[in-house]
Amino acid sequence: MNDLSNKHIVLGLSGGIACYKAAELCRALVKAGASVQVVMSEAATQFITPVTMQALSNRSVFTSQWDDRESNNMAHINLSREADAILVAPASADFMAKLLHGRADDLLSLMCLARPIAQVPLILAPAMNREMWQHPATQRNMSQLKADGAFVLDVGQGEQACGETGDGRMLEPEEILADLIAHFQPKRLAGKRVLVTAGPTFEMIDPVRGITNLSSGKMGFAIARAAQEAGAQVTLVVGPVSLPTPRGVQRVDVKTALQMQAAVSPLSDSSDVFIATAAVADWRVESPTDQKIKKDGSGALPVLAFTENPDILAGVAQSKRARSGALYCVGFAAESHDLLEHATAKRQRKGVPLLVGNIGPATFGQDDNALLLIDENGSKALPHAHKLDLARQLVAEIAQRLSNSH
Repeated sequence: MNDLSNKHIVLGLSGGIACYKAAELCRALVKAGASVQVVMSEAATQFITPVTMQALSNRSVFTSQWDDRESNNMAHINLSREADAILVAPASADFMAKLLHGRADDLLSLMCLARPIAQVPLILAPAMNREMWQHPATQRNMSQLKADGAFVLDVGQGEQACGETGDGRMLEPEEILADLIAHFQPKRLAGKRVLVTAGPTFEMIDPVRGITNLSSGKMGFAIARAAQEAGAQVTLVVGPVSLPTPRGVQRVDVKTALQMQAAVSPLSDSSDVFIATAAVADWRVESPTDQKIKKDGSGALPVLAFTENPDILAGVAQSKRARSGALYCVGFAAESHDLLEHATAKRQRKGVPLLVGNIGPATFGQDDNALLLIDENGSKALPHAHKLDLARQLVAEIAQRLSNSH
């Protein structure tokens, strides 16, 4: 997906060993569709060469405020006016202190100071030793930069180039990219608390076997990411899948339907939106054995007694908060045929205002999908697209319905 198509990003590098990550970040920005103009401080050129960044960005790199390639000799003005955002990664402790005081003694700091604050966001990805990060001066500087309108990303934790371990590492390129993409998404769910379920459940037969389904969890994870991008506080309750947790999303791992119900029930009490994307098993084995069931060569088949699992979505939809409108419930239906008919019936049976249908066998494990939105007024098709694109469309639909209800 070209999430940054038509975006022009000025990527600034201040001095620090994390400059090596800026090369991969630049590559990721270009791959996401952005045009990238690199501006490096003199200190940054001690860690990585302008030639490297030029090759990755396909643009000449600026390093000096006296660069005469600009006809008016005002690179700090021209570069900032062309940008959709200025992203400084790495942002060293020294550079952030310089920004705090409005100092402008090189092109990078001069450009940040000269940018039109209301039109060009400044995004900083700090990178420094753990002691430097924890120092009261750095923390004060960071707080004031935020108050002045800069967006300061968090830092990673782990081994540092100095050999110490702790907070202060620059985020990984894919994390910074995700934060930048999220920055440009409309904050339609700002202040809302969204609960999402995703993936399959796994019901034990014996210690080595179980009943599950083909759900990959990708649609639910995409919805969790889209809701977080839209400004919501998101909790994702997920069955057994190996997908990475979306940035900024709180994750709760479960295995069985009963475990998912136990996790969802208290969380729904404090949520504004519940999106039940998970493919929960309809039945479970009544009495799983504690030892593996073995063949004895006789051809006799094991006898398994099944019992019905709780309907998590229907239970939440019947709660006092949902009935009062304080909790907006969205269901999912994965069908194999007659989607509109079955999904319409499921919406009525579950008692939810919005149900999203899709053809399960066509989407399980895939990166794309097509959705059918069904409410009391009829149906609306979201044509075949990447699951994240569909998730963003769904979030916009939910936000619009929430707005209309108030």
